[in-house]
Amino acid sequence: VLSRYLCVMLMFKFDHYLLSLYFLLFCQGWNYQPRGLERHTDSILGWVTLWSLSYYSSPLLLCYLYRKGFICSSKLVPVSQYVGTVLVCLLGVACLRGWGRFRNTDYVQFITILEETKKNHTPASKKKLRCYDFDFSHWPLDFSWTEVSTTECQIKLSKAGVSLLRPEPRLRGAADSVLHSVRTLPCHIISFVIAHTFGRRMLYPGSVGLLQKAMRPMLQQGQAKLIEEFDGQRNKLVACDGNEIDTMFVDRRRDGGQNGQTLVICCEGNAGFYEVGCMNTPLEGGYSVLGWNHPGFGGSTGVPFPQNEANAMDVVIQFAVHKLGFSLSDIVIYAWSIGGFTASWAVMSYPEIQSLVLDASFDDLLPLALKVMPDSWRPLVQHTVRQYMNLNNAAQVLKYQGPVLLIRRTRDEIITTTGPEDIMSNRGNDLLLKLLQFRYPKIMTDEGIRVVRQWLGASSPLEEASVYSGYEVDDDWCVSVLQSYQADRDVSFPWSVGEDMTLEGRRQLALFLARKYMRNFEATHCTPLPAIEFHPPWRL
Repeated sequence: VLSRYLCVMLMFKFDHYLLSLYFLLFCQGWNYQPRGLERHTDSILGWVTLWSLSYYSSPLLLCYLYRKGFICSSKLVPVSQYVGTVLVCLLGVACLRGWGRFRNTDYVQFITILEETKKNHTPASKKKLRCYDFDFSHWPLDFSWTEVSTTECQIKLSKAGVSLLRPEPRLRGAADSVLHSVRTLPCHIISFVIAHTFGRRMLYPGSVGLLQKAMRPMLQQGQAKLIEEFDGQRNKLVACDGNEIDTMFVDRRRDGGQNGQTLVICCEGNAGFYEVGCMNTPLEGGYSVLGWNHPGFGGSTGVPFPQNEANAMDVVIQFAVHKLGFSLSDIVIYAWSIGGFTASWAVMSYPEIQSLVLDASFDDLLPLALKVMPDSWRPLVQHTVRQYMNLNNAAQVLKYQGPVLLIRRTRDEIITTTGPEDIMSNRGNDLLLKLLQFRYPKIMTDEGIRVVRQWLGASSPLEEASVYSGYEVDDDWCVSVLQSYQADRDVSFPWSVGEDMTLEGRRQLALFLARKYMRNFEATHCTPLPAIEFHPPWRL
């Protein structure tokens, strides 16, 4: 009993350690209700968590204290005494909260199950633990990248993490290289500071603690729905960089449907969480679904830099294959917005993956970053993006040989470089053009690019159909030409089909392929994609 009380009491540093209780048999759970003593001490300690604001205001606070003469030995001694007194008082409050939790039967039952699961990690104990939502840092480990065979890990991973595509270095002489490094040193320092302070938070606002705290009720509600209605299984994965990744798996294989045999791995946007993100779209379509949170989002630890993102994606795929039992050929990667980076990395690194679906994604981050920053900052923005935030989706997609579907939002206000009214500034267009130009270079000549741009510029489905019919595209003929080429050669991309073809034939093929690789969705960037719009990519 004493050891259990000490265990409960020592958890004082976690805000709302036990959040809610669930039943897994499609029954509604309820929020954990602290009793009088725990509730009052909890509110006192809750105010203390606002100390995190001092992290951002510390430079201004230190300057103020210095100017007022408080940073000296004569002033620091009494201040340290006051701080020590406050800490002792807070320790006493924490002990009282521990006593209040010890008297609560729901909390004691939860602690018993948690400790039992940590000692004996069996499916039965894990099922009991899934009835509770609590601080994810104490969730038992379910899978680590080290569980994969050592030989395979050594091939895939290094101490720095999984491999990424890097910008090609410019060739310089030895003397020029040293001189250039000295000249650009201030730029390197400023870029590092920008990327690791407001730059990363602007790119991934979902990693900001205050936003997560504001969204906590919504996230709890979304997680409860996944567990209570879909029998979702929450798991903790550890990536090769040590970050813990919060995941949610819904298994539909036992339902008997064809879609349930396919696993859709979802990659969320820059403020998306699996609890309320794009995971719901394939769920409504009857697929088995695996959602995960970016490093620094929800229960995941770390920060969402490209290397950490790729490391997280790698362990998610390893978990799906080695623990959940799916083969790579049964996995579809589905991404929304900035999630296209990890999705394109996944298919580049695991080419056996069945297919890739990118919704409201872009080809490269740099044009979008330049859009929101002053023109005078252009060289600095270019250097910062390429060195620290190089989300080069198109370059990664080109390494993949499998089926790809791009979904373009026709009123997208986020990934356009001018505005939602200018559909030709949507960077999804550039992603499509780069993909088609790489895979079908003989078709996507200047004339092929021109007709595809004309089709992309259509402002309505009616105008889009008018452009398509205006060039008298014969779908059956296009399919027969492509199938004939594939049967004769069975080669990987790029294809030379269209090399000895008339201009009219290349136009037809260019429009046919554009419509097969991209579908329009009449909506803004953040509108949830209906299940009816989620289709498998086209296969020849």
